[in-house]
Amino acid sequence: MEIPAINLKAIVLVHWILTVWACLLSWLPASYVLGNFSVLAVGVWAIAQRDSIDAVLLFLIGLAVTILTDIVHFGIYYAAAELLYERSTRDLFRFSGGMAILSLLLKPVSCFFVYQMYRERGGEYNVNFGFPSITRNRDAYQSIDHSDQSGSSSNPFGQAEDGKSGTRSY
Repeated sequence: MEIPAINLKAIVLVHWILTVWACLLSWLPASYVLGNFSVLAVGVWAIAQRDSIDAVLLFLIGLAVTILTDIVHFGIYYAAAELLYERSTRDLFRFSGGMAILSLLLKPVSCFFVYQMYRERGGEYNVNFGFPSITRNRDAYQSIDHSDQSGSSSNPFGQAEDGKSGTRSY
């Protein structure tokens, strides 16, 4: 079964609309707003640079992090905001909260599609964060047991044949 191709523009647009609708009332803190819109800005960067693997990877990591931060924000602020808003704004609060929750529910699906785009742009299956790892693959090593005296390897550092060091031109 082939995975359908979802456009990165569609993912960013849907999450932008849902985040704007989630912020209709100020029941969520500024960290929610800044976090989600910052990730969407990275998504715009990934759209603008079609060849960049880094932009898509950062967008993917940002979406994954905002999943966790959104859960924390909803857990802390939803119950207090539900008590705060009276009957006149309760429907608007429910709409705003529903859009925020819908955005949260769509983020894992978006992460899946963004990961597919990351692989299409040439990203590796395993993400390397720069930590050293131990490997037993020694095929790429060159043996130092025997020296090759042919060609330019007899004088690898470009020293004078007579052993005297001349002036170097930089």
